[in-house]
Amino acid sequence: MAIERTLSIIKPDGVEKGVIGRVISRFETAGLKPVAIRLERLSQAQAEGFYAVHRARPFFGDLVKFMTGGPVVLMVLEGENAIARNREVMGATDPKKAAEGTIRKDFATDIEKNTVHGSDSPENARTEIAYFFPEVQVHAYEWKAKR
Repeated sequence: MAIERTLSIIKPDGVEKGVIGRVISRFETAGLKPVAIRLERLSQAQAEGFYAVHRARPFFGDLVKFMTGGPVVLMVLEGENAIARNREVMGATDPKKAAEGTIRKDFATDIEKNTVHGSDSPENARTEIAYFFPEVQVHAYEWKAKR
């Protein structure tokens, strides 16, 4: 199995609900370890740049407003098949369609306030990680889990 890295964001609704530790615990239980992590409040420019792919969509303005409305937890997760595993742990984007026991099923309010973001492909993972964590910074926070 391939060791991968993926970007994960605990969105403002997850931070506000106080579920940071529970979300990270689920990732760790699934074999994904945080190799970089920080709490930050995104600027309008950061949110617009990160979600630029959605700029033409009608929800873009609301998405940017939501993502700048409170602090977020930015993480780089590492593990075997990290991208697919992260998406499995998160659950479907719409919490009404998410499987039982997933983060979105358990903590999300609706399709907009869905608690977490995760990269959806290796290419997007590389781009998204580089957006928030320059490679040197990721290596600076790297650690090996003791088992």
